[in-house]
Amino acid sequence: MSFPHLDLAANAHDRAGERRVDEEWLDARWADPETRVLLVAGTRIRPVDGTVRWLAPAEASYDGRRVLLGERDGRTWFALLVDPAEAPGDRGEWVGIREVLPYLAQETVDAPLVFHAIGMAEWHFATRHCPRCGGALESRFAGAELVCTQCGKAQFPRTDPAVIMAITHGDPGADDERLLLGRQESWPEGRYSTLAGFLEPGETLEDAVRREVWEEVGVRVGEVTYFGNQPWPLPASLMLGFVGRAEGTRIAVDGKEIEDARWFTRAEMRAGAESGDLVLPGGVSISRSLVEHWYGGPLPGQW
Repeated sequence: MSFPHLDLAANAHDRAGERRVDEEWLDARWADPETRVLLVAGTRIRPVDGTVRWLAPAEASYDGRRVLLGERDGRTWFALLVDPAEAPGDRGEWVGIREVLPYLAQETVDAPLVFHAIGMAEWHFATRHCPRCGGALESRFAGAELVCTQCGKAQFPRTDPAVIMAITHGDPGADDERLLLGRQESWPEGRYSTLAGFLEPGETLEDAVRREVWEEVGVRVGEVTYFGNQPWPLPASLMLGFVGRAEGTRIAVDGKEIEDARWFTRAEMRAGAESGDLVLPGGVSISRSLVEHWYGGPLPGQW
């Protein structure tokens, strides 16, 4: 069985880390008309007809911060980070990465580069001052490092590890085996997903799975096994997927992060997905992969 979330990372580019200190090479690549540039205003991009538009350097003649993404297909790829107030076009034309996920799901070759660009843009946008002394930060190494001009402390791009889990109960593969899904109050009616949460300091990934499930829905989890991972720059996460076995079925939602949680058999899940009463995560998400891995095949409908 193939997993759609893996398609978004299937065409990794060479990040060319050794070139980040080579200003002569960087300038030469920026002057090359074959180089491609993604313009990012703050943390937003401007798609054209629903597609991600890469520019030649001559088309990207805006003041901004140049970030090297790397090399692929014989070309060099950059992001140019510009002030949203100075971005071309109407503000409504600029959208967050969620708006172009349907495009990336089809044109997955672009996904690693776009995720890299948006992840770097989010980091630059959020990291305005040195967290040690409050001093100004200077971009170095083709945008891959920020250094404080006062104390010299270096800052590096941050990725927040988050666990996302398919929690099951019952004999594996049995008709009465069930999968636990939850929903937030702000979601449209019928939308459910696997549970997820962020890793805390000093915690293993497996213990994060157990803690998050207990805190959100009051279910104790025993065995936890690794499933897979997915870059998710929304704004700066790495989603680490797991499968966990619940020790009981009693649910007590926290009422804060989770508004409702339910156990679904495969038959109940299929019937709900077919009728539209149950709306499952989108095909490009690791949550969808976790659900369909447990179910044993594709399911209809998605966010």
